[in-house]
This record gives sequence, C-alpha cells and structure tokens, in this order.
Amino acid sequence: MSYPFRHVFRVRYAEVDPQSVVFNSRYLEYADVLVTEFFRDRGTADLPGDLEFHVRRAEVDYLVPIRHDELIEGRLTVEHIGNSSMTMLVSLHGADDGSHRADIRLVQVRVDLATGKPLRIEDEVRAAYGFASAEVAHA
Repeated sequence: MSYPFRHVFRVRYAEVDPQSVVFNSRYLEYADVLVTEFFRDRGTADLPGDLEFHVRRAEVDYLVPIRHDELIEGRLTVEHIGNSSMTMLVSLHGADDGSHRADIRLVQVRVDLATGKPLRIEDEVRAAYGFASAEVAHA
C-alpha cells in the first residue's frame, strides 16, 4: 500500500447547493481531481502508450458536510493492485482542522481503448504506485 498522496483545493460556489453544502455528485469530481494529480505526481500521466483506467465501481461515504469556500485536503491511497484492476481510497478532510468529511473508494480497471477489454497493469506502473510485483494478487 502506498502512503497517502495529498492535494488541497478550495470549494467553489458552483459546486454547492442552495444550502451552501457541496452537492453529492461533486464528490466523485473531487475524487477524479485527486486521481489525476496522483497520476501526474507519480509520473504515469505521461507514460508512452495508452495507460487507460476506467472506473468499475465507486462508493461514497458522506460523513460531514463540506461547505462553500472551504479548503479541503484530499488524501489518496492505492489500497490494492490486482492483475488489471486497482482499488483507491480517496478521503476528504478539512484542510484547516483535519476533520474527516468523506471517503470515496474507487475500483479502476486498466483497459484497451479499442476493445474495452482489461489489460495487465505493468510492473513500472505498480512500482510508481508503491507496489512491488510480488505484492500483486492475481485478480
């Protein structure tokens, strides 16, 4: 398991409902921002060839409301890498007080864009995400 990758962002007006609380669908957008920044940080956003992951499952646990103009710290941990899939946990926290606001668990599958079929995650990518080949389950 990799250590948590961290990224801070501010909640914008367009992301909240009339009660100034972040609208529920935005949480998956926040998870996408964290995944993108994680890929960039680990150097896999620009690997040669097509490194394409599709979300297979997304679960959101809403714990404490996030409000307009708050600074939020997202923490991403790769929990597991299988043969063609990986599980990521994105946890959202108040950047000022560390309060735990939400957990988002994503299962992503590496796919071939032309066929949509699963592809093996290469050892180079596993290493970038904090996993050695021996740690990989054959899933």
